Amino acid sequence: MMGWTLGRYFFVRYSAITAWFFVGILALVFLIDFTEFSSRTSGLPGFTFQTALTVSALRVPMIMLQTVPFIALFAAMATLISLNRKYELVIARSAGISAWQFLLPACIGALLFGILSVVLLNPIAAHGFSRSEILESRLRSGESNQVSAFSAPWIRQKANNVDTIIGARAILNQGLELSDAVFFEIDADGDIVERKDAKRAYLRDGYWELNDVKRSRGGGAAESLAQDRVATNLKPEFVQERLARPETIPFFDLPSKIEVARSFGLRANAFAMQFHSLLALPPLLVAMTLIAATVSMRFARMGQSATMILGGVLAGFLLYVVSVLVKAFGNAGFVPPFVAAWLPVVVALFFGVTFLLYKEDG
Repeated sequence: MMGWTLGRYFFVRYSAITAWFFVGILALVFLIDFTEFSSRTSGLPGFTFQTALTVSALRVPMIMLQTVPFIALFAAMATLISLNRKYELVIARSAGISAWQFLLPACIGALLFGILSVVLLNPIAAHGFSRSEILESRLRSGESNQVSAFSAPWIRQKANNVDTIIGARAILNQGLELSDAVFFEIDADGDIVERKDAKRAYLRDGYWELNDVKRSRGGGAAESLAQDRVATNLKPEFVQERLARPETIPFFDLPSKIEVARSFGLRANAFAMQFHSLLALPPLLVAMTLIAATVSMRFARMGQSATMILGGVLAGFLLYVVSVLVKAFGNAGFVPPFVAAWLPVVVALFFGVTFLLYKEDG
């Protein structure tokens, strides 16, 4: 039986290596994002060095949340390889400690890392990313009021017997605010009767509030208006479900969003998929740790086999790709969100446990 002192030692080693990986990747991500964002926006009139730093700093937590599974994989591999090179795992095995016992601290560390990512990093990432979208939208506003039919999100409404198609360059405030929005009024024959371009559009109770509007009818000249309104029967919950990015909603707000959306008859698959994906993140990190153990625990006199390590990395990437692919099916409604989020995790856990049972216990 492994004592408390040795277990704590393994846990501290894993935690320290995980923290160093996190900080190192955080710095790398920040530099890459800052460089890329500056190159795209440096020519805009309102660009400043401070704005670029702020936007990149606000976006980094969201990117780091996507890298958490890989951090867990690489940290577990680095921990086990370093313990092997210093013969610490060899000594532990000679003392009668099984692989399951000295893997337990790493699995507990991965589980805690996943929980912290969900309850702490996710809310910071959601609020930060929403704020970064607002800053970037203000920076780009006025650059061009042309809305692309291929890249912009679109929604259709019918209010007071008037059909309106709504598009926007950017969706802000979880879908309740549109940047560089365009409103097309359609007649019964499908022809455009009126077009309104607005720098900002806000969803109010029963209407869209448009600011800095250019209105045009037929082939006439555009008329500039400080404010305008477009009637709507859309509820905020419907607009959020259709337009809001689930990643911008904090974990603790997702259950209420799902419940309200479903009370309006909406499926809320994207919100449910995001909620279950976050719930499954801690077990996913444990699965990554077990995958790392399958290629990192074997002692080699001249060091770890590069082929085995590469196999572990590829297995981790494959698990992540499968998770993303199944998540897309869950968002589309082809697979129940609960099944789409948990199936890859359960399969990976069974794979890791089965492989280790075969290697350790025959």
